[in-house]
Amino acid sequence: MRVFGRSNTRKAGIICMIGIVAFTIAACGNKDGSDNDLIVIEDEEKKIVNLFSPMEKTAANVENVARSAADKTVMMAEEKLGVSVGYVTYTAEDYQDKTYDDVTLDRARNDMDDIYLLNPDTLRILGEEGKLKDLSELDCVENLRDVVKAANVVDGKLVGIPQEVVAYGLFVNKDMFDQYGLTLPETPDDFLECCRVFQENGIETPVGANRWWLETFVLAQAYADLYNGGNTEAEIAALNSGESKYSDYMRPGFEFLQEMMDQGYIDAEKALVSEAIEGEGEDFLAGKTPIVMAYWGAANTETAYGKTDFEMQVIGFPSSRGQMPVMPMTGFGVGINAEHGEDAMAALDVMLSDEALQVYAETNRVISPSKNVEVECVESLKPLNDRIQQNVYVLGSNAGMNVEQWGNTCLIVRDLLGGATVDECMAQFDRLQEAALNK
Repeated sequence: MRVFGRSNTRKAGIICMIGIVAFTIAACGNKDGSDNDLIVIEDEEKKIVNLFSPMEKTAANVENVARSAADKTVMMAEEKLGVSVGYVTYTAEDYQDKTYDDVTLDRARNDMDDIYLLNPDTLRILGEEGKLKDLSELDCVENLRDVVKAANVVDGKLVGIPQEVVAYGLFVNKDMFDQYGLTLPETPDDFLECCRVFQENGIETPVGANRWWLETFVLAQAYADLYNGGNTEAEIAALNSGESKYSDYMRPGFEFLQEMMDQGYIDAEKALVSEAIEGEGEDFLAGKTPIVMAYWGAANTETAYGKTDFEMQVIGFPSSRGQMPVMPMTGFGVGINAEHGEDAMAALDVMLSDEALQVYAETNRVISPSKNVEVECVESLKPLNDRIQQNVYVLGSNAGMNVEQWGNTCLIVRDLLGGATVDECMAQFDRLQEAALNK
């Protein structure tokens, strides 16, 4: 999921990648309280672990389930270890503010906190810069799913571990599909045909989009075969050596987005300046827009899409191999020079233990990073979950690729929304690959 943020105390940004791990502000031990964009609450406790994360509550007086779940695991660590976990938080107000990632990079590079909640692109950057500790010796690592470990190893070090595995999918108004006699799409052509029918029946913009998550369409189409064709390691090796080109994988997805823009199936101008869920959520909930994209946890909470007046189903993105979940990997990381590094590592080991992850998963009803933790998902998520349980999915981030995927694809998709051609976008991927090869 990707985490974002607001500069005011009205914290309405929704995370895009652990699945949204956001926390209630408890005791805080920020070293630098001068930034007005940061919420800091002081505490007199001496044994503190500082945690930097986003805020994620969309309205006052609305229970934030994700935050409650995370708090429970934090309290387990506090009680077991006798530490106090202090929170420093940031969420961007709109597209003109610094992103959560921008602020995170600055704080981590300046050793301002102990634990960081990291999106996959920042995790990769900080891992390559040597700014994160190796977590591989924590006891909890033994129970992690292989895919979690593989996606978060940078330069041979496990630099991030999530509390949930985030899966992205298409959130669809099944009632509207039924109304027009449409089956849920499997392939890109199926999807475009559904959009055509919706538009011909007066739904001007069938797909609600924001500036963060359209990359999911691209990644699903780019890597459906790579991750599900039985030749994953060899294909990634060919990309890393330059034998294959990332742009060749990416082109079909970008051409697909260009087609959607040309036909008016998405509003590119609006998407370019819209925050996640805020830009499209209202129309989806009102039954005006039949399709949006979001992460697993958005189906569980009333602050997003957890309560609709219609039958909602969450399916994978269209691909050559059918409906395809996209799973980016985010996680907690510990600063290499963390002031309270030993306590931070111990706290993470408790927060990411099977006992804590069971509590977290049961509260949030999410996919756990532990192979020992399983919970029943809500009905609307079963189509997406079925694919994941069949090991059918695409990784939205993979530290084994020498070009970071999630963040770079997101930014280049924004260029497409802003008027760049598909060829210009592919040239950007070629430049990124060339730079990686020349390191």
